[in-house]
Amino acid sequence: MVREINNMKTILILEDDENLSRGIAFTFERDGYDVVSAGSIKDGKRMLEQHKIDIIILDLGLPDGNGMDLCKEIRTHSKVPIIMLTACDLETDEVSGLLAGADDYITKPFSLSVLRARVEALLRRTEAENRHIILSSKYRLDTNLCKFFREAEEIPISATEYKLLYFLMTNTGQVLSKEQILSSLWDNEGNFVDENTLPVNISRLRAKLEDDPKNPHIIKTIHGIGYIWNGGM
Repeated sequence: MVREINNMKTILILEDDENLSRGIAFTFERDGYDVVSAGSIKDGKRMLEQHKIDIIILDLGLPDGNGMDLCKEIRTHSKVPIIMLTACDLETDEVSGLLAGADDYITKPFSLSVLRARVEALLRRTEAENRHIILSSKYRLDTNLCKFFREAEEIPISATEYKLLYFLMTNTGQVLSKEQILSSLWDNEGNFVDENTLPVNISRLRAKLEDDPKNPHIIKTIHGIGYIWNGGM
C-alpha cells in the first residue's frame, strides 16, 4: 500500500553501486515514490537541475568526487533533505557528515526497511517545517520567524512590510485591489490604516526586491485596480 507521506515525492539516489542503487530504487518505487538515479556527482547535479527533488540519498564515495563536498555545495543554495550513505562507521565521519549539512547518516551495510523509515521520518519533519514557509520563485517568507529571504539572503522587513508580503505571496498571480490589500494591513484591533500606507510600503519593498524599482517585475501595478505579486517569474 502506498504510504500517505510520499504524496508523489521525488527521491534522488546518488550511488555508484548499480546493484545497491537499483535495490533502493525498487523499494521506494514500490511504495509510490518517483525515483531518479545518478552514479556520479556530474550526473547528480544534472538531475538536481532537471527535477524537483524532495530528498537526496547520497553516497560519499563517488567516482568523480567526494559526496561530502557535494553536500556542502548543495547547502549553499538548498535545504533539500540529505541522507548520507557511507562505508565509514567512525564517529568522526558521522560528525563530519552532519556538519557538512546532512540531515541523517547511515553506514553500510544497512537494512532497506531502516532506510525507508529514515526517509519517511525526514520527509514528515520537512513537511511540518514547510507548513510555515511560503515559497514564490526564489523568495521565501518564514511565518514562524516573520523573516523574508531571497534564496539564502535575509532581506530585513518591517512589521507592515511582512503583512503586505504575506498577503501578496499567498495570492501569487492574482490581481488584488487596493481595498483588499489595505484590509489585510489593519491591526489586530481593526483600526483603520491610512491609505498612504500602501503605496509607501510597496515602494519600500520594490527598493529592496526589484533590480529596477521604477520598472517593477515582482510587485506589478495594475493601473486603476491595485497590485499583483509576480514573484520575479
